[in-house]
Amino acid sequence: MRIVLTRLSALGDIVHTWPLAAALVAGRETVELAWVVEERFLPLVASHPAVTRAVPVATRRWRRHPGAAATRREVVAARAALRKFSPDLALDPQGLVKSALWAALAGAPDRVGLERAYRRELLAGVCYTRTLAPPPEARHVVDINLSLLAAVGRPAPFGAVPDGRFLLATAAAHRRDSAAKVALLPATGGVGKAWPAESFAELARRAVSAGMAPVVVWGPGERVLAEGIAFAGGQGVALAPATSIPELAVLLSGCAAVVGGDTGPVHLAASLGVPTVAVFVATDPARNGPRGERVRVLAAAGAAAGRGSARAEGAGEVGVATVFEALMESAVATG
Repeated sequence: MRIVLTRLSALGDIVHTWPLAAALVAGRETVELAWVVEERFLPLVASHPAVTRAVPVATRRWRRHPGAAATRREVVAARAALRKFSPDLALDPQGLVKSALWAALAGAPDRVGLERAYRRELLAGVCYTRTLAPPPEARHVVDINLSLLAAVGRPAPFGAVPDGRFLLATAAAHRRDSAAKVALLPATGGVGKAWPAESFAELARRAVSAGMAPVVVWGPGERVLAEGIAFAGGQGVALAPATSIPELAVLLSGCAAVVGGDTGPVHLAASLGVPTVAVFVATDPARNGPRGERVRVLAAAGAAAGRGSARAEGAGEVGVATVFEALMESAVATG
């Protein structure tokens, strides 16, 4: 059976879809899996052990130049790659028009998405031949994704944990520094989701006093924020270099602990088995929190308002002392 999976972005959402990919190929029937993904996130998919073929797309870049000859060529090439794969089934856990459209362009006769209450864009349903509703116990986004296994008649392994260690298989050997390196991930992808920058700076100062080596990690568009925290943190606080996704995985895997909010690299760190402290101030960790054996979640808000919503009801604060205590416990546990 050939299946195409359309989860185009972003980092954390792709991490949350890995268990579905793994479960799809774990049955007795031989399954070939193609995954459509934004070119920026290709490293998260191309080397995944469950993926037969990764098909990169560039929807953001294409929207900027929709009439360009290069855009037309790339769109036609991506569609041709999917048609050549000749899928029997398309699964769209992303629930956006752009992801559902690629399920249709793949030419799969059976195109399955989530019921309208569980997807972000209702118009995506136009591209599906049928939809599925997750059972009540599927509250976390990993389990919501896994509920799509019903499309192939398989039970879902709810509670599964994303495993990103495949990203380190070809990485250069690395080891932890003599001082406990702590990665701080201050940026988030949404307004109001971030723990305050001054709180990260104070946490960094406390970590230095405790003999740790904080390093502020940043991604595209985040350098100014990271530089400000590193400067405010003072001596002993480092600014990470620019990293690709594979380099980020190696950096995080070499840390004694990671602290961050609801952001993709936090989910990546948890999937690598790194002790992770996640600070959630506006989203519901029961739905969107990182999963892993060495994860601590500190939440400041109530449960999500709706089945398809990640936004929590109310908001609150998580104090620096609370986060520092969790960090110390996590770092000591690695020792």
